Amino acid sequence: MKKAGFIFGAKYGRGFAVCRHRGSGWSAPAAMRVEGGSVGFQIGASETDIVLLVMNDGGMKHLLSDKFTIGGEATAAAGPVGRDVSAQTDAVMNAEMLSYSRSSGLFAGISLEGATLRPDGETNKELYGRDATNREILTGDFKTPAVAGRFERALNRDSARSSR
Repeated sequence: MKKAGFIFGAKYGRGFAVCRHRGSGWSAPAAMRVEGGSVGFQIGASETDIVLLVMNDGGMKHLLSDKFTIGGEATAAAGPVGRDVSAQTDAVMNAEMLSYSRSSGLFAGISLEGATLRPDGETNKELYGRDATNREILTGDFKTPAVAGRFERALNRDSARSSR
């Protein structure tokens, strides 16, 4: 995700979601896109790599819906690499999503933000050769494309190691 701002800001990013299926490994990748804007006391530009883990069905429902978010944020990124870990949870501490991010650039500020997280149908069509929804890809029997094979093998190797 790329982010830049001076009082007014914008962010844009693209990536893929995969979901773990009990007993059968991981789903094929589904393309996602995030776009947003902000206003506040902010300045700079940064680039962030994000890993988002969906931990339960509630998180999956949020991921599969077109979702608009608005909220406040205090951000700081400096130098070549910054890191952040977070969990979005409820009153009984059942985290729906866990995230890990690595940032580079120079950005600081406090702002009011709005953003959308939505499916990237154009990239899904390019990847699978036909129109496919993220719900179909993540919950169905889509074959992982050859270009994502190395990624899938790494997920299966690492998740098998962590379940021992």
